[in-house]
Order: sequence, then structure tokens, then C-alpha cells
Amino acid sequence: MVAAMSPCTIAGTDPRGYGWLRALAGALVTLALFAGAAQAAEPWVRQVGAPADFALVDASGAATIAFAREDDKVVDIAAHDLAADVERVSGRKPAVQVGTQGLHGPAVLVGTMGKSALIDALAAAGKLDVRALRGAWESFVIVTVEQPLPGVARALVIVGSDRRGTAFGVYELAQAIGVSPWYWWADVAPEKKPVLFVRAGTRRFGPPSVKYRGIFINDEDWGLQPWAARTLEPEHGGIGPKTYARVFELLLRLKANTLWPAMHPGTPAFNSLPQNAPLADDYAIVMGASHAEPMLRNNVGEWKAPADDYNFLTNRDGVLDYWDRRVATNARYENMYTVGMRGVHDSRMQGPKTDPERVALLEHIFADQRALLTRHTGKPAEQVPQVFAAYKEVLGLYREGLKVPDDVTIMWPDDNFGYVRSYTSAAERQRAGGFGVYYHLSYLGAPLSYLWLSTTPPALVWEEMTKAYDAGAQQLWIANVGDIKPAEIDTEFFLQMAWDIKRWDLATLPNFLVEWAAREFGPAHARAIAAIMAKYYQLNFARKPEHLQGWLPKEAPRHSGMDSAAAQARLRAFANLRERAERLRAAIGPLKQDAYFELVAYPVVAAALANQRFIEGEQGNSAAASAANARLDALTEYWNTGLANGKWRHMMAQEPADGQWRSLRASKWQMPTYARPAAGTPAPVRTTTIEAERPVGVRDAGGAGWKVIPGLGTSGEGAIAILPTTAASVPIGDALAHAARVDYRFTAAAGRAKLRVHLIPAHPMAGAALRFGVGIDGAAPQLVTLEFKDGGAEWAQGVLDATRLAVAAVDVASTGPHTLQIYGIDAGVIIDSIDIETPQ
Repeated sequence: MVAAMSPCTIAGTDPRGYGWLRALAGALVTLALFAGAAQAAEPWVRQVGAPADFALVDASGAATIAFAREDDKVVDIAAHDLAADVERVSGRKPAVQVGTQGLHGPAVLVGTMGKSALIDALAAAGKLDVRALRGAWESFVIVTVEQPLPGVARALVIVGSDRRGTAFGVYELAQAIGVSPWYWWADVAPEKKPVLFVRAGTRRFGPPSVKYRGIFINDEDWGLQPWAARTLEPEHGGIGPKTYARVFELLLRLKANTLWPAMHPGTPAFNSLPQNAPLADDYAIVMGASHAEPMLRNNVGEWKAPADDYNFLTNRDGVLDYWDRRVATNARYENMYTVGMRGVHDSRMQGPKTDPERVALLEHIFADQRALLTRHTGKPAEQVPQVFAAYKEVLGLYREGLKVPDDVTIMWPDDNFGYVRSYTSAAERQRAGGFGVYYHLSYLGAPLSYLWLSTTPPALVWEEMTKAYDAGAQQLWIANVGDIKPAEIDTEFFLQMAWDIKRWDLATLPNFLVEWAAREFGPAHARAIAAIMAKYYQLNFARKPEHLQGWLPKEAPRHSGMDSAAAQARLRAFANLRERAERLRAAIGPLKQDAYFELVAYPVVAAALANQRFIEGEQGNSAAASAANARLDALTEYWNTGLANGKWRHMMAQEPADGQWRSLRASKWQMPTYARPAAGTPAPVRTTTIEAERPVGVRDAGGAGWKVIPGLGTSGEGAIAILPTTAASVPIGDALAHAARVDYRFTAAAGRAKLRVHLIPAHPMAGAALRFGVGIDGAAPQLVTLEFKDGGAEWAQGVLDATRLAVAAVDVASTGPHTLQIYGIDAGVIIDSIDIETPQ
């Protein structure tokens, strides 16, 4: 989708009374943008050309791709990748040449403004308008140009504002001709097209919504690392330049620019292989390192002294020398340096004993680290990209007054389960370094890890990251993607949002899976596949396949508490989903079989079998449970042997893969021996369950309202939240007249009613509580407050259940129909469903 250049905004007063003229101009601009968006939605590469179109491939052959010798290495890489992509689609491979000598016929001219003499000459001759690119970050234009050079009647010019902008432009064309960004990583074979015509005109893209956008390869011990070590590049003992070259290419195809490399014990440290850092620079990737790896140092692989010596309080010189040597080696490249300090591997900093002591030492560390950066980069520290990741205990230190240098980006963490822990205040938004988010799509940690299947709903990613962006987190987004596979869908959605935050909104969000499926598998099956994946996310959001057991590590095994009716309903839902996925697999052509297995069939069927195994086991059906277990083992074995002719051997492991990190992971499945709970006595109440997305009345107020977020929640078709999330809080005393409200109808007997409001377990945007109001039949509302202790037992159960309960009691004056009103007090509250318990 085309992201238009941001229009210029003129701020100030209107002394001449020309406000009406500005309003009219704004309306015309809005109409033009909508018209442009509608046009951009149409394919701009087609198989039937118009006279003015550019023939990328026609009956006479493929257009030549040319770039200037003096341009950056990534332009060379992208140009050759484009030639391979055109051949994948059309069967014809374009010639690629450096310079324009002897060039004739149709040509694709690729270059970076200010770096390519070819591009600069076209601009100087008035054949190319690059004004919109000057000074822009990672932006590009794709434009058809008539008579650009002698012997070239028509060219397609791809020009970037900088080196990554140029590469993004090339890969944008590759995707437009039908090559998925995941063609290699998910074996998505493109549809064959013998001819390719690019519509005449100019297409502008960028700048991105978030400046630095990328991924963190993490917890790779059971997937990417053994696969690299035993399949792709055993000569490097694991993840090395062959793997990283594929990762870098993927990032460029997804318009990402930043990587935190793999860092677990046993994985080669990124900088231990001298090819890696120059390779990243060739691909124009900004290298960083995780929250626990300051100054680009992979501590678990590179700190060779005793762990106790990684102590700035007692070994300042040793630690500084360790950091100094890395900065001296890598300062020539484009990096974003993590500053601060934690332990060797995701643990608390050693040395200080109290939080005030930790704050004081960290501020000293900042100063020393910034001196290193200035010395080795030759730039003031304020001009070197740096990030302070306020992860785990470090967030508490920031909240206690830690002073982070103003130019350093502060990175808010999520709670490791997809819910952002902190949001930028109005005062903080003035910081020069801005803010970012570190977000998890995979996690090894308490209360239970999720490392196997990727089940975070895109709707949750949208809700949380839109909220964070609107609150000012616009400088750096990093997603922990585990082994990359099988998190392809979530990874791409996260990065699409980071590139263009406006692409997906409440109206278009349901289209994401449809558009994704159409690109990967063709339009004929797109809606069916999208529906399967939407249901997959909903069922697994209610309980991840890694979280089915009813006990935590170190606890005695016990029943999950799922009653027979709920268990049977879940079994039926998964059986239906699995049947749909398997039936559709038979209809997918042979070209797409590997991709379908990796992206749809394996995650859906594996989740279904994991649930069948667990539920049948708890119900005492050992034969059915064991059969599901055997099928799941066979399915995973196929992934690691026959899939894609053995390409992914040693990549996929069920959770838990082995006995490591047992205090953080689910137990290996076995037929339960714990007792099943006896059937309880039915409660003497009547329960009415209402899906929050189905109100009978809605009232917006103060520019805000309860809106349905489609695809979010454990049941129904969505959840509701106050939008925009920048809306001001409303005092409970003003709520009756001035707060946004939703109404629900229910029937009850007179008496005391109990409301159980199921909330998505998102964190408060401010303060330590989630607050909303409830009332009956127009009476003054009462305030409902859910205190939110970050990291406590209730939080842990909440993220496992994907719900937090807020409870209130209300008086029902008479028997019969009534209206429940819910009032918006604070933004950030997300309601999934409401149970109303009344006397029988």
C-alpha cells in the first residue's frame, strides 16, 4: 500500500480570517489523498499493458536493471535480487549492469539521491523530480520516465532518499510483481506470469512512521540455532553469515532496518564471526543488541572472566575495556548502542545493593559509555543513536528518578506477554531521543514460556502498538520473534504497522489476514484461509497451546479447572478448525503446499492436536489422547524431515523441547494421574453473558467513544475500548452526562446483581488501576477499579487466561428488562465480555 508523503502543516494564528480557505484546501487535499489511496489499492503491476506502461517483461524479453558503481553495496544486492525475483515470476532473468554504457531498450534505473551520478544527472536534467525526497528518511519514489537516456525510450526509475530507501523501493517492486517477502523463509512460491507491465505514473513511499524498526532473534536454542548448526551452515557451528544474510534480506523486504542478533549460550556471538558486521553494513542494517547487552557486547558468549567480575562497581576498568574494544571495532558501521547495564544474561546488575545505589551507578555508567562513543565515532554522543531499554527491574529504576541523557531513546517494555507496561507522559514527549517499545511475540520466562506456536492475535498487536505510538513511542520498535518461524504473520504485521501506522485501522484491520492470504496463496482461497487463521488466533488467545496445564512449574500437577461443557466446546471448535485447514490443504496447488503447511496447516493442526491430547487426557480418554499425541509427533517429524526436501531439518520443536529451563516451562505431556474434580452443585443464580462488542446503544462524548476492535478477545467478534487512547480521563461524578457510554439489555429479577466484567489484561496507561463506570437504567454510575500490581500473582494468572475480572454489585429495582450502562473513565480499558449474575 502506498504511504503518501506527509503533508506540510502550518501552525499559528489566522490574522486575516482565511480559515475558511485553509479548510477548503484541507478538504481538497483529503479528497486527493482518498482518491490516491483508492488508485493505489489497484495493482500497479499487471499482465495487460497500456501504451504508457513500462514493460518490465514482455514477449521480447526482460528490461535491463542498471545502477551506478559509486552507489552503496545494498543497491547492488537489491538489484541482483530483483533480477532473481523477475526470473522467479516470469522465467526470464533481466541483465544487471553497472553504469549505463551500451544500455538500450527498456531499463530499470536504480539509485540513491546524492550517491548515484545516474540519478543525480536525471534530476539535474529535469527528468526526475526528487524534491519530495530531499532530507526524507528511508523514502523512495518509483516512477516511469520517458527518454531518460540516449537509446532508452522509457525507463522505470527507483530512487531512494538514502541507501535503505533505495533498497526498499526495489523490494517494493519485487512484491508488486508477486514475490512474497517470505519467498525463502516460508517457501512461498510466486504465481507464474509471462509478462509484467508497470502502470505509468509516480508512486511515493515513506517516510516510515517509526524511525528504527526491527526484530530480536531470541531463545533460539531449540529452532534457529540447531537448524543453522546442523542444516544451513555447520561450518560456523550455528547462526552465522549464511543465516544472517537471509535475515537481512528478509528485513529489507519487510521495510525493517534494525536487528538485535541471537544471543543465547551455545549460539555464536554475532561479532565472534568477522564476516557478520561488514555483512550487516552491506545490507544497510542497523545493528543493535538486547536490553542485557550494552555496547554491542554479547555477554554470554564474549565475557570470558568470571561472571562476578561483570561488576562496574568493583571492576570498572575491566568492564570499560571490554566495552571499549567492541566500540573501537564496530564504530565504522551504523549501530544503535544499548546503554546502561544489567547482569551477564537477563539478570539484575551486580554490585549495588539498593535501588538508589543502582540509579547513581547507572548514571555514572551512562557518562562513561557516552565518552567511549564520542572517542571512537568522532561524533558528539548526542549524534550517536543510543537506546536505554527499561526492561524488567530497570523500569522500576527509571520510575524512581533515573536520569537518562535527553538524546537517548527510552524503550518501554511489554510484560513479555504482549501488553505494554508503560506509556509516555506529555512531559516526557519533549525528550530529543524519543521513545520506543520492546514487544514479545515469543518468550522464555515466568509464569510459563511460549516458544512453540505463534498465537498472538494481530488485533492485540494493533491495539497495544497503536496505543504506544499515539502516546509517543515512535523512535524504535523491536519485536522478539524467537526463531522467526513460525511467527511470520505476527512479525510482518508488527513491521507493517511500524512502517505505516495508518495502514491498519478499525475499518481495515479485518482485511489484514485476507490480504496476507491473497498474496501468499492467491485470491481464490484468501477468505477461507483468513477465516481459519482468525479462529486460530481467537481460540489460542483464550489459552495458548503452551499454557494448557493447570499448574505452574514447581507446583504439583492438578486439574486445569475446565469443566466438561467447556472442554467439549473447545474440542469441537478445534476439531472443526482442523478439518477446515486439512480440507483446504487438499485444494491448494502443489506449488504452494510447503508454504501452506508452514504458515497454516502446521500451526492450526498442531494447536488442535495439542488441545485434543490435553483435554482428552484430563477426561480420562487415554486412547484418544495418546492418538493425538502420536499424530502431533508425526506432524512435527515431517516438518523436520520431509518438508521442503529437508530444508528445515532441526527447526521445529514442540514445547517443552527438552529439560532445560524447567522452572519456566510447561511439563512434557503425559497421561494425567491427578484426580478429576467432582461435579459441583449448580449455583443458585442466573448468569447472563453479554459479548461487549454487541451493545444496543452507544454514546460518544468529548471526542472519544467505545469502539469495537475486531478480532480481539477470547470469544465473540471483538472487544471494546475507549478510542482514541489519548482521550482525557472523566471524573466519575461527571460520567453520567459527559463520559462515553455503551448500553446493554438484560432481563433479571429484582435484587442485588453481580457484574463480572472480563477485561483484556492490558496495563493501565497511567496510575496503577484500570477504571470504568457502571450503572443501571440511567442511574448515576459507580466507579469500578481494578488495581493492577505489575508482576504479581493476579497478573500472572491474567496473562495465562487472557483476562482480568473486575467485579461490581448493582441493585436491580424490579423484575423485567433493564439496561446496563458502562462508562469510559480512563482510556486503556478493554472489555471482552460481561457476566451478569442475578437471583434465580
